[in-house]
Amino acid sequence: MKSFILGSLLAVAVSAIPMPAPTPPGIPSASTAKSQLASLTVKAAVDDGSYSRDLFPTWETKEGTCNTREYVLKRDGTNVQVNDACTATSGSWFSPYDGATWTAASDVDIDHMVPLKNAWISGANAWTTARRQQFANDIDHPQLWAVTDNVNQAKSDKSPDQWKPPLASFYCTYARAWVSVKSTYDLTITSAEKSALSSMLNTC
Repeated sequence: MKSFILGSLLAVAVSAIPMPAPTPPGIPSASTAKSQLASLTVKAAVDDGSYSRDLFPTWETKEGTCNTREYVLKRDGTNVQVNDACTATSGSWFSPYDGATWTAASDVDIDHMVPLKNAWISGANAWTTARRQQFANDIDHPQLWAVTDNVNQAKSDKSPDQWKPPLASFYCTYARAWVSVKSTYDLTITSAEKSALSSMLNTC
């Protein structure tokens, strides 16, 4: 009986241990992110009214039969099993934005760290379609994250001065990733956005 109780307590303790947050490639150190932030062009966002998600083609085939969404689900999930079409049939996903864990892929969205419309109003409106497709499917930089679907929907196309992750402990990583993507793609930031990012980086 004692061994059963101890085993049960151990199982509870293990299940209570938070899963590590996924780490898409290319997240810079805080010091590098601060340097990148200082180098970004500060400029008012320009919404010309012509943004459409269709201008950023998603999702493209990445690996075998896996498209970008399916690739990120496999990359950021735990014990993910997929069928021949690369659709996730089982696994678990930890959402670093809010700390929730999901066991159904349908509860998980793939978030663009810098939202597509935010990119549009900060320089991507001048890009070619090929460049926008690269941005929308970028798995080489910290642009794509597997997160809770309704948290992603709450974020929508908002910048860090308008929306922050529910978990304040993730502010540091969020800001580092956001700045890195904006720097990689030479996108502009607003003064309010820069102030919010600076404050978030100060939590690192």
